[in-house]
Amino acid sequence: LEARGLEPAPEADPATLLRRLHLDITGLPPRYEDVQRFSRDYAQRGDKALSEWIDRLMMQPSWGEHRARYWLDAARYGDTHGLHFDNYREMWPYRDWVIRAFNRNQPFDQFIVEQIAGDMLPDPTDDQLIATGFQRCNITTNEGGTIDEENLANYAADRVQTFGWVFLGMTTNCGQCHDHKFDPFTMRDYYSLAAFFRNTTQGPKDGNSKDGRGPILVVPSDEDRPRWKALPAEIEAAKAARDDCRRAAKADYQGWLNGISPEDLGEPIPTDALLAHLPLQEGSGDTIGDLTRADSPAAATGNLQWESDDLFGAALVIQTGKTLQLGNIGDFARDQQFSYGAWYKPKDKRTSGGIIARMDEKNSHRGWDLWQNGDRYSVHIIDQWPDNAIKVSTQDVTVKPSQWQHVFVTYDGSGKPSGIKIFIDGQPQKLRTDTNSLRNDASIHTDTPTRIGQRSHGAVVAGSRIRDVRIYARRLADAEVASISQVAPLQIALGVPEEKRTDAQRKALFDYYLTHHHPQYAALARRVEELEAEQEAIRARSPITHIQQEKPDSEPVAHILIRGQYDQPGELVHAATPTALHPLPDGAPRNRLGLAYWLVDPANPLTARVTVNRFWQEVFGLGIVATPEDFGVMGALPTNQELLDWMAVDFREHGWDVKRLFKQMLMSATYRQSAAVTPEKLEIDPHNALLSRGPRFRMDAEMIRDYALAASGLLSSRMYGPGIKPYQPENIWDVVGLPSGNTRNYVQDHGENLYRRSVYMFWKRMAPPPNMEAFNAPSREVCTVRRERTNTPLQALVTLNDPQFVEAARKLAEHALQAESSPAAIAQYIGRRAVQREWSDAELVVILDSAVQFHMYYAAHPDAAQALLSVGESARDQRLDPAQLAAWTMVCNQVLNLDEVLNK
Repeated sequence: LEARGLEPAPEADPATLLRRLHLDITGLPPRYEDVQRFSRDYAQRGDKALSEWIDRLMMQPSWGEHRARYWLDAARYGDTHGLHFDNYREMWPYRDWVIRAFNRNQPFDQFIVEQIAGDMLPDPTDDQLIATGFQRCNITTNEGGTIDEENLANYAADRVQTFGWVFLGMTTNCGQCHDHKFDPFTMRDYYSLAAFFRNTTQGPKDGNSKDGRGPILVVPSDEDRPRWKALPAEIEAAKAARDDCRRAAKADYQGWLNGISPEDLGEPIPTDALLAHLPLQEGSGDTIGDLTRADSPAAATGNLQWESDDLFGAALVIQTGKTLQLGNIGDFARDQQFSYGAWYKPKDKRTSGGIIARMDEKNSHRGWDLWQNGDRYSVHIIDQWPDNAIKVSTQDVTVKPSQWQHVFVTYDGSGKPSGIKIFIDGQPQKLRTDTNSLRNDASIHTDTPTRIGQRSHGAVVAGSRIRDVRIYARRLADAEVASISQVAPLQIALGVPEEKRTDAQRKALFDYYLTHHHPQYAALARRVEELEAEQEAIRARSPITHIQQEKPDSEPVAHILIRGQYDQPGELVHAATPTALHPLPDGAPRNRLGLAYWLVDPANPLTARVTVNRFWQEVFGLGIVATPEDFGVMGALPTNQELLDWMAVDFREHGWDVKRLFKQMLMSATYRQSAAVTPEKLEIDPHNALLSRGPRFRMDAEMIRDYALAASGLLSSRMYGPGIKPYQPENIWDVVGLPSGNTRNYVQDHGENLYRRSVYMFWKRMAPPPNMEAFNAPSREVCTVRRERTNTPLQALVTLNDPQFVEAARKLAEHALQAESSPAAIAQYIGRRAVQREWSDAELVVILDSAVQFHMYYAAHPDAAQALLSVGESARDQRLDPAQLAAWTMVCNQVLNLDEVLNK
């Protein structure tokens, strides 16, 4: 400053200082009462009082919420995959981990190591695994036609760029296609870094599912966690007891087998009302026999594909263009009873398609079906979808890939979801009702034929296997369904000479003996099933989160991609750190764990500097290096290099203590300066890069929203959990959503979730919350370590008209009217809540004049008052005069738009 002919600004008054501290530490404004108390305390005890107040504020949970917000930008955290469908991605436990890490003041070197390689630490805890979600926050895709290798290359490129910007202050992304033009960073360096991140088990496509096709971690609640941890050992012990019994039973089993015949397994199911029975046992060819109509075989839609099968001997493999149709069989009425099902071997849990269907997709999906719905089974009975239809689905995950399951449906003709049953292996399943709109006059008749393996024009369960299809024009009893599921494969097995039976057939017969004729085995097997069901129930009700996982027994390598093109692989390189920097520490593994230790090694000249600079930016609005992502030749020079060097070393040598670092900044005379600016300073130091005054700049989007909620008394202190969905414009997601995407329609939350902190807002990357985006919040499609700060008319339109802000103004007005009676007292109450001070006489005149003008208008326009007061879902105090409340609501709306409110 002296060199530029400037002097520091005087110290800010205590009220300004405490407000600044509150906003920088918690992201929320102080209470007026605290401002008064601090002012007295600071006047009496000075620095000691300031130190204690900073410590108390840093102990509040809101410290972690506020600090996490900046990190989540850098981590490019979002609640959707980011491309194509942009479907839901469940990894909010990572966001909560970040908040908790800051609140427990985790040493920042550990914070880094766990996010880069928590999965590779010895016996990693769940928290250390959750931390690796930092790497899994990149955008992913499941778009058809994309090339797997290209996707994987893009994922690695994102991680190298994020790694460089966040930890090194290097534009590493410039090395993707060529050597860096300005910094000592080559293509070899780039792909050597990429190798660290390519040796993982993450697949190239995310399946448009919340688990992204893994790897994931189940995160049970605190109540479920003890059982979740104990269950694996209990299941293992129960299986050992069951298997011991199984081995001991083999001698008695042989005697039973020698005396059994197919007829002994059960009575044949009555064939009355059996419309079709296709064993699908041919094993070759395109002619399919129907045991109910020998002269009318089912018609193949193409050259059928068969394969040998251990359990059934042969099975039909469903493929597109290679399915079956049964003509007019199954043209049922809404009020008619019927049953249908088959033995089914699903390819995977991602398939959605028709197993058995008489459904016309081009006529509002009229008809009925048995549907594989990903990892569950569903039944549709439809006149017109979705307005005149029923859909039920198994409540639990029931699809078992690559395993035979007997899946059967019975319907009682009632037209109600309760009239449908879905059986798996003879057992009725718990169902959930997804759609219940079928009317009494509905018709499910359709001219489209009944098909096996698809609906009328598509939805093929390609790659899945099927046997023993049956369709009945009556509702089978539960016992009949159970008998079909148990008897059919066993009778087939018994009909085969013992020396020609497959291993699967021998196992099926032995299993039947154990469960029906052995005195102890059934109870032991049931115990295993109970424990596994308990485990699955916890899994089903628990959130998941995406984690990173190293490929076992694989060396991290990558090809240098010529011009950065995924299909032009060049030289193979091994994982290594940039050659211009220090090597990996002695003895460090050449993997992500070694890379993490390299980052926090005392020899690393960048990590601590880049981190301290970014924290400085959070407080002062501008980093000592104004380009936090680029410390290189093309980046900004540090305005005070000695200070940055000293702080970085001090930070590292004092245990990477984040709270201590922030306290150093907040206690400094530089921070405590008044933000008042002179014409001279505005000319010489317009951006306050020289720190000639205290920090003053417009707050970030989340802080502006949270401030209004706090001032109004609406803000909820509830922490953690799934992303919240407060007010947004109607149909805001439609224009970027695909019809079958699960984030096409924005479904607003209600109640407390409308008023929680913005760090918990659901972040759809292709359509971020518009009231956040207007204030420069990023989409988080890529890493962001520095938000732009603009001033546009759209921002004023948000704070003046967004329901969140209008409602906040109403609630603030309500509190004022409930607490005070005279206009002047009401106005001063608003000032104490909104700006933590009382108005001057001149300000009070303006505010009271506004209140009078607004009251005159709303008294003459009661409908306008009611419309204003109806904004927002919080209850309104009906005792208050509508015109008066509307008038003060508008005053509060104006106050919450003051620069004094919107700026730190």
